[in-house]
Amino acid sequence: MAEQFKEQGGAATMDPSPVARWITSTLMTHLFSPGTVDRRRAKAEKRRARQGAPHRVEYFHQVDDGYSHLMAQVLPRLVARYAIELHCHLVEGPQGRNVAEPELLLQLSRNDACHVAPEYGLAFPHHPEPPAAALVEQASLILAAQSSADFATLASAVGSALWARDAETLALLAAQHGQASAQQLRAVLDAGNQRRANLQHYSGAMLYYGGEWYWSVDRLYHLEKRLAGLGADRQPGEPMLVPRPEVDVGELRDSGTLTLEMYVSLRSPYTAIVFDRAVQLARDAGVTLQVRPVLPMVMRGVPATREKGFYIFMDAAREARAAGVAYGIFHDPIGEPARRCYSLYPWALEQGKGNALLSSFLRHAFALGTNTCHDRGLRKVVEGAGLDWQAASAHLGQPGWEPLLEENRLAMYAAGLWGVPSFRLLDAQGAPLLALWGQDRLWLVARAIQRELQRGAPDAA
Repeated sequence: MAEQFKEQGGAATMDPSPVARWITSTLMTHLFSPGTVDRRRAKAEKRRARQGAPHRVEYFHQVDDGYSHLMAQVLPRLVARYAIELHCHLVEGPQGRNVAEPELLLQLSRNDACHVAPEYGLAFPHHPEPPAAALVEQASLILAAQSSADFATLASAVGSALWARDAETLALLAAQHGQASAQQLRAVLDAGNQRRANLQHYSGAMLYYGGEWYWSVDRLYHLEKRLAGLGADRQPGEPMLVPRPEVDVGELRDSGTLTLEMYVSLRSPYTAIVFDRAVQLARDAGVTLQVRPVLPMVMRGVPATREKGFYIFMDAAREARAAGVAYGIFHDPIGEPARRCYSLYPWALEQGKGNALLSSFLRHAFALGTNTCHDRGLRKVVEGAGLDWQAASAHLGQPGWEPLLEENRLAMYAAGLWGVPSFRLLDAQGAPLLALWGQDRLWLVARAIQRELQRGAPDAA
């Protein structure tokens, strides 16, 4: 086994006991089933109505985070459209075990926000470098001095000045609207961080309503649908502020000039809900698909807190439901099940069934609840991929797959990505055209493919 692989935690990961694995899997299946989610929401609404309370939405804003600036631009419209009481909090980024790569995360937020903003009718400048610390502090001091109502109307202007490196405008906003002292800012941040922790979350750009979290503009449609269903929409029947983008393959087809790389892991809920859709997109668009599996983060020694795990499984279930993807009956494949499947991957590739094996494993682990810890369950995976179990048995547990996954991980990091699923779109020369992280970026990948094909069309201007 490669030393680099060992350093990533591949050899040291402790597998859960069969009982612990079963309990966790059963609990996750129950907690995030559609029926349980609906009952939890109904209970929250019943409690709100009984207390005569307003529809209280809390927003957690991180000044140096690109996703927060996107959300800030929508806040005034959110308050105008829905009968909600908005409470705004200023927070810092994820701390401790809740974030593995804080600088990479912020870099990704800037790059991703730049790509996403125009698609949503928002603005975010190309900003490869982090904003100057002095400007971040000035922006924070201004927002820390505002009431929630003023925060919602001012956050976008403050963010626009910050990301434009416009110290003069920030100074003018401070003179017009006031600013907190350094001591007051610290108190406001501490209060926001604590409130977020009390509600069991860890990130910025988050909205909280009725026991559920919604991430920035990308998950706003979930909150909008929920509020509309409760009669809080002041403009019923009108389009949502930020509707969920559809994955539109488009009319043009590639002839092998573009390559779509997809970095995946066998323990990723988000990979599970997008894998087959991404394979289908590549097939329909005619692009060359290169799937590059990596070891799951937890098996690379990256810690996962209860709060983070809970949110990811909840959010993946919600996203799968919206996309009409089969998902939600779990049997956690962390550790030995994933390693055993990976050991079959090089052989499956030789049979032309590499993608089929990964797809079958993800489907069995996340949608069918198959116990892949033993041969009986793994046989279902192998045969579900159209492979022969007896032939597979000769390769099961054999070494040699680790360097391939480590090579993929290094390539993913070199592209400025580190989580899965991630996508890279490459031109005919192998130069990157786009690098994105997240199952919720497949629609943007589809649009990027069409734009590249339009540029190369014979009648393109």
